[in-house]
Amino acid sequence: MPGARASASGDDAAGVHAARLTIGAVLAALRDDFPDVTISKIRYLESEDLVHPQRTPSGYRKFSRADVDRLRYVLTAQRDHYLPLRVIKEHLDALDRGLPLPGTGPAPPPPAREPDRSVQEPDGEPAEAVVPPLTPDEFARAAGLDRDQLADCVQFGLLVPDAEGRHPAGDLPIAQAAAGLARHGFEPRHLRAFRTGAEREAGLVEQLVAPVLRSRSEDARARATEKLAELAALSAQLHRALLEARLRDLLRP
Repeated sequence: MPGARASASGDDAAGVHAARLTIGAVLAALRDDFPDVTISKIRYLESEDLVHPQRTPSGYRKFSRADVDRLRYVLTAQRDHYLPLRVIKEHLDALDRGLPLPGTGPAPPPPAREPDRSVQEPDGEPAEAVVPPLTPDEFARAAGLDRDQLADCVQFGLLVPDAEGRHPAGDLPIAQAAAGLARHGFEPRHLRAFRTGAEREAGLVEQLVAPVLRSRSEDARARATEKLAELAALSAQLHRALLEARLRDLLRP
């Protein structure tokens, strides 16, 4: 149940080998349903006592599946029901005590996808299931593009297929954005500036974390991975804020 508090003792009772996720893995698990979620947002919800991950001896957060369900519950309540965090916390506190919700709350979230237990992370925990690449037809259909538009996205560098011409599912947000812009008259050739800007931003971020990523220390690499995700979120926030400010200028008399 999403309201069940994921305490350390409770999880231990459920089994000391229960899978635990890094904050980056949690972000990846939530992104499909909540594209705007960021590592900073997850940390904020923790600071508001809405989710309770364990901490490793080095201080890194480790989330249980119950923690992820709890986050889904909070994010769904905010997005679909516009509930303030104070009210959501009252709902979760009621669920923690085994009481009925105070009024009609959001529907329970869907269960988290089971991990692929045939793949192990470096610390011995099962990794998230890997979605296989999509054929061009599957990818275009999922993105809302026709084959010509998909070919143009590849030609102008927005999408990079593998050696067999397939596309990673992780590139779907790019293709879906291109499809949405196409409905407003933007062709892939018009979007090269976005690709160039993203490459420059990635280069700046790489300068900050590349030395750590080369480290053989798993803790150091975990810190770098978390920092990468946070920097990406902040870069996206800055890009959106600058674009919105420029568009506001266009509306001024």
